[in-house]
Amino acid sequence: MKRSEINEAIRQAKSLLKTHGWFLPDWASWGVEDYENNPELAVWLHKHQIGWDVTDFGSGEFAQRGLGLFCLRNGVQSESNSLPYAEKLLFVGEAQETPFHTHKKKLEDIINRGGGDLVLEFRQPEGVTDPIALRCDGVLMRREPDEPLVLSPGQSVTIPRGLYHRFYAKPGMGMVLGGEVSQVNDDSADNYFLEPLGRFSDIEEDEAHLHPLWHEIGAAL
Repeated sequence: MKRSEINEAIRQAKSLLKTHGWFLPDWASWGVEDYENNPELAVWLHKHQIGWDVTDFGSGEFAQRGLGLFCLRNGVQSESNSLPYAEKLLFVGEAQETPFHTHKKKLEDIINRGGGDLVLEFRQPEGVTDPIALRCDGVLMRREPDEPLVLSPGQSVTIPRGLYHRFYAKPGMGMVLGGEVSQVNDDSADNYFLEPLGRFSDIEEDEAHLHPLWHEIGAAL
């Protein structure tokens, strides 16, 4: 993925946040030099996987298969005394797929916080034949494999551990400002894809950083 694509994804995310009246911490607007001048915070953010995140899952086609995120708060799965929860914002383009994946440790809510409709689809792990049962804002819902669940702005769904899911913004209705509220998140070790995909992109540096991604800050300090 090119740095220019990452920068543009962050610009679009910031525009979506402005449209819906969301504000980020001051350091969300920092450049590389600002983090270098604040090494203690940079290392802490890196350890907790907090900050900007843009990925194309190795597809090379970010608009079709990719996701922009901002992690606002998070603990560390290996530390019992850290925060037990996490919160993210998701910036989902029309028909932009986050491919089927699941988590073994993290229980999560996915929320449509504004914009168009968010479409989710689900599959059980291989060998599991139990019906797919979900709670959407407390209401019990049942779905067949790959049957869409459409979340309008304000709606949410709780996704059980082990249930594969993918999502995208419904075409023709605009980007979705999504949210995730979950148990502690670990994107380095708790994402399991149906396909052999990568969670992080190899980056081609074709222009300067707008803002570094969380896994780039603090790593070399």
